[in-house]
Amino acid sequence: MSTIAWIALGSVAAWVWLLLGQGFFWRTDQRLPRREAPARWPSVAVVVPARDEAEVLPLSLPSLLAQDYPGPLEIVLVDDGSTDGTGDVARALAVRCGGPPLTVVSPGPPDAGWTGKLWALRHGIARARARGAAEESRGTACAGGPEYLLLTDADIAHEPDSLRELVAAATTGGLDLVSQMARLRVVTGWERLIVPAFVYFFAKLYPFRRVNAVGRRTAAAAGGCVLLRTETAVRAGVPESIRQAVIDDVSLARAVQRAGGRIWLGLADRVDSVRPYPRLADLWRMVARSAYAQLWHNPVLLVGTVAGLGLVYLAPPAALCAGLFGGDAAAGALGALAWTLMAGSYVPMLRYYRQSPWQAFLLPFTACLYLCMTVDSAVLHHRGRGAAWKGRTYPRPRVAPEK
Repeated sequence: MSTIAWIALGSVAAWVWLLLGQGFFWRTDQRLPRREAPARWPSVAVVVPARDEAEVLPLSLPSLLAQDYPGPLEIVLVDDGSTDGTGDVARALAVRCGGPPLTVVSPGPPDAGWTGKLWALRHGIARARARGAAEESRGTACAGGPEYLLLTDADIAHEPDSLRELVAAATTGGLDLVSQMARLRVVTGWERLIVPAFVYFFAKLYPFRRVNAVGRRTAAAAGGCVLLRTETAVRAGVPESIRQAVIDDVSLARAVQRAGGRIWLGLADRVDSVRPYPRLADLWRMVARSAYAQLWHNPVLLVGTVAGLGLVYLAPPAALCAGLFGGDAAAGALGALAWTLMAGSYVPMLRYYRQSPWQAFLLPFTACLYLCMTVDSAVLHHRGRGAAWKGRTYPRPRVAPEK
């Protein structure tokens, strides 16, 4: 066989292994587990870090104010140095919509060694616990403040029963962390091309079934929607123990797991992101800001990732072209087989996002874009502009990466 045929054979072998040996990552059936209403609904504090989110808050915050949760509930929105009136918008929405009490706090610039979101979460959690302690002294709350924390981003909209279902899942299953991957917006052509693949690649890195299996070491969460038991958060020392993390959701799940907590991660049906990414440049920044951090800022891992993406996603169409236009029948057949396996693995995610299954055959092009985004992320890091988000740039952490 020719060299390209051998490469295509390697791609076929890789896809067979991915389909069968990587936790069935391609399936989309990991939804909230069995749940029953608890005898007593625990107290919950919703913590929303927000930096320059005045545009999306009218689409998301009313959904939190409209939660039909039967137990004690409060919302703490952390205005993280916004310049667009985020705090004022939040207060106005609370007055207009009613609902549970909402407090807006402004912690000031983050201390050295903290990422902005975790700094905001630290102050939001502290405020919720302090208020809970004050109410405890009056006999109106449980010891230590709220029993659960819902950590949710400012661009996430929840259906009215979202919190109730999350708490029921946690209490029924004895779970310390329950996280749902919010359904991201897919309206523009670029969103339809890139967003489903973003979740698909995340699931391949952190197969949900492995995350949810008792005794497995795989740990991950989706930062847009995380229900966390307060007692476990204290035991795990979060967010202080992960204060430098750029990929804060995965770091949070690992910290909870190390502290002996049980975690669960799945796809959401009634939790949605309202943030638009209309242009390729918007999506590019979203991926590039953390792609190299995902590789622990390791050049060797970067080279391996580029080679792996080339073998798994780019070799199949190249081999098929060699067969169609170069007369290499073996390469063409193996390339077609690998491309078919690849596309088949992507169809469930496309269906979850209500997209055409035929779009699965564009995955090599999408993967090529992600490859370029990852390389760009490394270049930006080495130029001192890595992990940039809303005017902040975070250097490489001084501590060793979590494993």
